[in-house]
Amino acid sequence: MTIDRIDLTARLGGRIAVVTGGGSGIGLATARRFAAEGATVVIADLDEAAGAAAAEEVGGSFVATNVADQESVDALFDGTAETHGRVDIAFNNAGISPADDDSIETTELPAWQRVQDVNLTSVYLCSRAALRHMVRQRSGSIINTASFVALLGSATSQISYTASKGGVLALTRELGVQFARQGIRVNALCPGPVNTPLLQELFASDPERAARRLVHVPMGRFAEAEELAAAVAFLASDDASFITASTFSVDGGIGSAYVTPL
Repeated sequence: MTIDRIDLTARLGGRIAVVTGGGSGIGLATARRFAAEGATVVIADLDEAAGAAAAEEVGGSFVATNVADQESVDALFDGTAETHGRVDIAFNNAGISPADDDSIETTELPAWQRVQDVNLTSVYLCSRAALRHMVRQRSGSIINTASFVALLGSATSQISYTASKGGVLALTRELGVQFARQGIRVNALCPGPVNTPLLQELFASDPERAARRLVHVPMGRFAEAEELAAAVAFLASDDASFITASTFSVDGGIGSAYVTPL
């Protein structure tokens, strides 16, 4: 599914949206969707070439950002508010899944910590920075990328990744409850396996692991990034005005499956 095959509205018209990890994968697909629905998009990414290209494509702006660094994150959100006057949407999406994050038996502390910093601490930093502006506005939508692995156990473990995404869920619930009466919604997106460069790179080195995962998806395929982007756009919009502190699964049914179809 691509956005040019569906009839889009301008439900995000006039909104200012920050997308971390916006240079590729779900982040890039979401930046495109936000822009197609009328938002002004600020792309944040560590990869300057990819981030700048994405910003040019969607008619937005790019800010080189290390999401694990507080000064870098504060500069992103404070700069966005200074330039545009507000921050309406924060899609805290940046994340990593390195090869040295594997079974707990083989994953060493530096690998564990690096994943926690990028996948979980970044969500804390980005949410905190966005909330400074959203609380003043008394409005805003924060969407944090978690994962279906935070809800299910897996024998093909990436122990730090899994733990970091579980932390994202807990943090999201807390913020969603805490700020609900200030007009701010905070939700966690839980994608199933998605056909992104991150997944392709992971599985290219281990086709057997890919096959073991795919067999559990009732739909029989991995998601496309555009399908996740559609869910993020919904959560960012007023169509989701009564949804907060939620775990929003877009997983092809894997979270509800016991035996999948042949």
